[in-house]
Amino acid sequence: MSSASASFPHPLYEEYVLKPFYEDAKKYYWGPMLAANRAHVVMLWRCEIISRENAKALLDALAKVESLDVDQLRYRRGVEDLFFAVEGRLIELAGESHGGNLQLARSRNDLGYALTRLALRPLLLTAAADLHNFRESLLAFAREHLDTLMPGYTHTQPAQPTTMAHYIAGILACLQRDSARLRFAYATNNQSPLGAAALTGTAFPIDRELTARLLGFDEIQLSTYDSIGASDNMTDVAGALSTLGVNLSRFTKDMLFWATQESGAIHIDESFLQISSIMPQKRNPVVLEHLRARISRMMAQAQGITLQCHNIPFGDTQDIEDEIIPLLFGSLETATEVLRLYGAVIDTLGVNVEHLRLRAGAGFTTVTELADTLARECDLPFRQAHGVVSALVNYAQENAIPPGQLSAKMLRDVAAERLDLQLELSEAQMARALDPHAFVAARVVPGGAAPEATAAVLDAQTEALRHDRGWLSDTRASLSAAEQRLGDEVKALQA
Repeated sequence: MSSASASFPHPLYEEYVLKPFYEDAKKYYWGPMLAANRAHVVMLWRCEIISRENAKALLDALAKVESLDVDQLRYRRGVEDLFFAVEGRLIELAGESHGGNLQLARSRNDLGYALTRLALRPLLLTAAADLHNFRESLLAFAREHLDTLMPGYTHTQPAQPTTMAHYIAGILACLQRDSARLRFAYATNNQSPLGAAALTGTAFPIDRELTARLLGFDEIQLSTYDSIGASDNMTDVAGALSTLGVNLSRFTKDMLFWATQESGAIHIDESFLQISSIMPQKRNPVVLEHLRARISRMMAQAQGITLQCHNIPFGDTQDIEDEIIPLLFGSLETATEVLRLYGAVIDTLGVNVEHLRLRAGAGFTTVTELADTLARECDLPFRQAHGVVSALVNYAQENAIPPGQLSAKMLRDVAAERLDLQLELSEAQMARALDPHAFVAARVVPGGAAPEATAAVLDAQTEALRHDRGWLSDTRASLSAAEQRLGDEVKALQA
């Protein structure tokens, strides 16, 4: 037999749905709701939909509501959400005849989606700024290590000598595109749905562009159906953070390997190390483990956004309203934590330069240049030169000969005995071909590992960062100007 609750809301619905989402709305939507309400009042008055007296009464009431500590607007049974709590307070303050007109030509639908977009803006800009700062830290670190030799890896095995700066420049290239993805997400988000009302727009003669300008939106969402149905402003955030997470996680994988005793490449600063409760010798680089976990959390939140937007009707639905708030805003907050913490790790990171220099030439990493030298100096086809050098490496490994003891005579003997080739290569040519410094110095192609080539890449990345910071500054200035416009309109009405 079913048991019916006496009235809305059911106690469990209230406990698990209404109360938590009310608190989320207070945290994220309070400021945006006040601004959106003011902009709507100004627009209604300018379009002669309400009187100046009505507009002034609403603005005066909004000022009194804003003067309250938001925590004073506690959840009350029977008041479904923050929107109704604020509206009820405004009607109390302005009176039914004036306070009841705030919702003219507007719905909770277009208002709710506008509040999400308004609340996302500062979080997106903060994440962008934190990514810029992280890139700045990496650029400074890379410039310190233009000449720091290290082994480059393919398939997790030593491949060729490179430099720490060359590696970091590769990471920076990915992060530069991550900044572009956040900019794209911001552009998608910064469109105004206001004026769509419930779905079809309104019969009142409103000015959608005016409301958008007063709130700092770049443009309106022209389709009113799109205004309340779209979720790509959310999935674009998810996409940007998912790719950022992949890029950061791959970097973290390498960092954790470099921090091992077996690799010995880097020193994590003491301020980020934890000791063992039983093993006195342990210095655990746990900050990298925390970063790895939080990157995973950010990616999980981002994936949750995408999944929650998937396979729902194209229209107003709770899946992309209250239910998505923890994932949507949480993902950007986690991104900020990750980027700030990572920046501090890089700013304090130590590198075992001499150890890496020795490792750069180990594992026969320079023999690509030896094959190239045979092609250049001995006029061998590269595939044949490759075969000669491969035979030399096999011989050295069979006889436990380290790379540093390879000689031109050894190469000539192997070529003659195993491949019936007569080679003329001097000991000086052999030594130069196997020298890690010479190997790196020769890679002067654009983007190459040579210090001057890498420095040029870092210069270009510095310029790109300057451009990205300029966009951020301009965007914040534009939002400040819109806030000033809205404030001036409100003051004029209240005069």
